[in-house]
Amino acid sequence: MNKSLALLIAAFILSSSLLRAQDDDPNTITTAVPFLGIAADARAAGMGEQGVATRPDAYGVQWNPAKLAFLEDQHNIGVNYTPYLGNLVNDIGILQAVYANRINDRSAFGASLRYFTLGTITTTTSANDPGIDVNPNEFTLDATYALKLDERFSMAVSGRFLRSDLRIAQANPNLDASAASSFGVDISGYYQSEEQIYNNFDGRWRAGFNISNIGPKIKYSDDGDENFIPTNLKLGGGFDFILDSYNKVFVGLEFNKLLVPTPPRRENVDIDGDGIGDEIQIVAGKDDDVNFFTGIFQSFGDAPDGFSEELKEITWSFASEYTYDDVFSFRLGYFNESDIKGARKFATLGAGFEFNSIDLDISYLFSTGSVRSPLENTLRFGLTFSFGGEYPEY
Repeated sequence: MNKSLALLIAAFILSSSLLRAQDDDPNTITTAVPFLGIAADARAAGMGEQGVATRPDAYGVQWNPAKLAFLEDQHNIGVNYTPYLGNLVNDIGILQAVYANRINDRSAFGASLRYFTLGTITTTTSANDPGIDVNPNEFTLDATYALKLDERFSMAVSGRFLRSDLRIAQANPNLDASAASSFGVDISGYYQSEEQIYNNFDGRWRAGFNISNIGPKIKYSDDGDENFIPTNLKLGGGFDFILDSYNKVFVGLEFNKLLVPTPPRRENVDIDGDGIGDEIQIVAGKDDDVNFFTGIFQSFGDAPDGFSEELKEITWSFASEYTYDDVFSFRLGYFNESDIKGARKFATLGAGFEFNSIDLDISYLFSTGSVRSPLENTLRFGLTFSFGGEYPEY
């Protein structure tokens, strides 16, 4: 991929994330390493990028690590690949590899790697310069420990190392193009009820939460600005309709909120009354130049337009999954974000197949709003291998 195309793609990604409605005065929240908010596994991608309260699988390390304590197989290995901007290029994508180990009846361990690559970019300084190939990328390494506090509820703590290497040094040898790094912590919980008997079916309730990426800001150069990492709160719940021994239907609803300060509204204020702006000042909202810990609490009440804008910072998703004999699954999902906070609106389809302890998952996304997703018309694939002892939960 040449430099011009790379710049075009970078501009597209930036404009998509910062898109604002023309009739309002929105305040879109942006963070470093935004790829952490993208569903890296095909199963969740087929369910509106929902996973905090769905049936436990190895990919809970991204959505809700506490679910690992309810895994039914001892060892779980998963690999997924998500093409990004597939309609423009073929070498940008997200790779995820996970491993989960149900240690015993009460606890589990998990680890994962998420790798986002911008492909190979050839940089040149002149028409005759053969150029230098560079590979901008970002990745995270996670480790998780989950523990059942009783038979139906578990909690987990995860640690995450983040590294972002997207800067490109070319003509200016003095450019500080070193990679930036930080770390994050997740705290999560998961509840799964016993099977309950109703009039025409049996059922099971599920619920979960995950506060992810709690950690310090990331800085790309000594004299550059610090950027928040995407600290996020997920809350979700769902219900399994167990129609008979073969047919099950899950429905779930999930809410997400970035725990990052909203940028305040700034204006050039006339201080001395001469009709000329003298100083940029905050006229609505709160100063967002705070540390990550303060930013978490501030994010609940700092929107310039008050509580109504705070509500618009919450995204929601709806998901449904039909399973036949624990062998075949069909999935639907819908994701919604306010028009003035990013305008991501899309529907998803997905399917899963199990054969001899091997799960194959696929998903497809199409936009339903005015903003086209970079994952538009993209097929995502995932494989999961399960082996070892079994821990039947129901």
